[in-house]
Amino acid sequence: MDQAEKLRNVIKLKNQQQAMTARVITVTSGKGGVGKSNVAVNLAVQMTRLGKKVLIFDADFGLANVEVMFGAIPKYNLGDLIYHGKDIREIITEGPMGIGFISGGSGIMGLNNLTKDQILYFIKNLRELDELADVILVDTGAGISDSVLEFVMASPEVVLVTTPEPSSLTDSYSLLKTLYRNPNFLREETEIRVLSNRVTSLEEGKNVYDKLNSVVEQFLDGKIDYLGMVPQDIMLEKSVRQQKPVSINAPEARSSKAFEVMAVNLIEHEHNLPKIRFGIAQVFSDLINHRQ
Repeated sequence: MDQAEKLRNVIKLKNQQQAMTARVITVTSGKGGVGKSNVAVNLAVQMTRLGKKVLIFDADFGLANVEVMFGAIPKYNLGDLIYHGKDIREIITEGPMGIGFISGGSGIMGLNNLTKDQILYFIKNLRELDELADVILVDTGAGISDSVLEFVMASPEVVLVTTPEPSSLTDSYSLLKTLYRNPNFLREETEIRVLSNRVTSLEEGKNVYDKLNSVVEQFLDGKIDYLGMVPQDIMLEKSVRQQKPVSINAPEARSSKAFEVMAVNLIEHEHNLPKIRFGIAQVFSDLINHRQ
C-alpha cells in the first residue's frame, strides 16, 4: 500500500467517525458571464429566509465575485487556514443576513502539494465547518478547468447555470460530456440540475433544459434534472451594479421571486436525498483523492 493510499484511508476513516451534517450544493457553469455567482448568492439569501444557516465557499480563485456582490472584503482566505494556521472560523467573512463566505484564494490550487499533517488539519477544520452550516454552496470557477471538474465530481448535488445563448448551451454540454466520460465521475451518486438564467418566459426556461437534457440522454446515456429559471430583470442588473443581491435589494422583483421558488424546491427536496455523501469535509476529501 503506497503513501497516497494510506492517506486516503486515514481521511476516509476519520470522516466515517463523525456524522457530516452540511448539505453541499456546487454551483457551476460551462462558461463565464452566465450569472453563476449571482445564482449562488441569491439562493443563499432565499435559503436563509427559509430558516437555513447558509455558507458560501467561493472556489473561483480567479474572480472575487461573491465578495463583490456582498460588498465585503475578506481578511483571510483558505490559504491562511492551510499555510498560516488560522482557524476555520477566522477565515469566514460575514455578509448580509449573517450569510458567511470563505474565499478560496490560492489555497485550492495548493491542495496538490499538501503534507499529511496539512491535509489532516485541513479536513479537521472542514468538519467543524459542517457543524456551522446547514447548507454550503460552492461557487466554482467557470469553464472546463481541472478544478471545476474536480469540484463537480466530488459534489453530491450540482446546479449547472446556463442561458439560452447557443454558445452557453454548447459550453454546458461540453462540460457535461467531459464529466460523464471521466472514469472517476459517479453519475449514480450525483444529482445535476439545470438552472436557465436570463430567459424571457417560463417556456423558454424549460426549453433550454429540454435541449440540454435531450443531447445528454442521446449521446451520454445520462439524465439531468430541471431546477428552474431566472427571468431577464432590470432590477437584477441594477442590484449587481449596486453590489447587492437582488433578493435583498428588491425582494418583490421577478428574479427574486424566481430565486425564492428554486430555494423552496431545493429545501423541500432535501428530505429525499441520501445522507451518505453530505458534508464539505467529504467533498474536499474526494477532491484531494482525485488529485493524488
